[in-house]
Amino acid sequence: MKKKAIVCRCEDISLEDVEKAIDEGYTDIEELRKKLRIGMGPCQGRVCIQLVMKILEKKTGKEVGKINLPSSRPPIIPVCLGSIASDKNEK
Repeated sequence: MKKKAIVCRCEDISLEDVEKAIDEGYTDIEELRKKLRIGMGPCQGRVCIQLVMKILEKKTGKEVGKINLPSSRPPIIPVCLGSIASDKNEK
């Protein structure tokens, strides 16, 4: 039995998933992000984006170029989880 090569552990995306998407016509890193959700897990693409870029370059023969990873956007003021999850209407 052949083992599945995982590209994105956060979203459980395999090498086969990425290659299949490229074969279907998704040949841009943004298109692949939207289709496969790479870079949208807890690590925010710190590992998988670079791997997908290399796979994309190898499959298409085109240089993808450098992509900036998304920046973290924490709340300006710390918010208690209870206030976000509360069903009370606060005014």
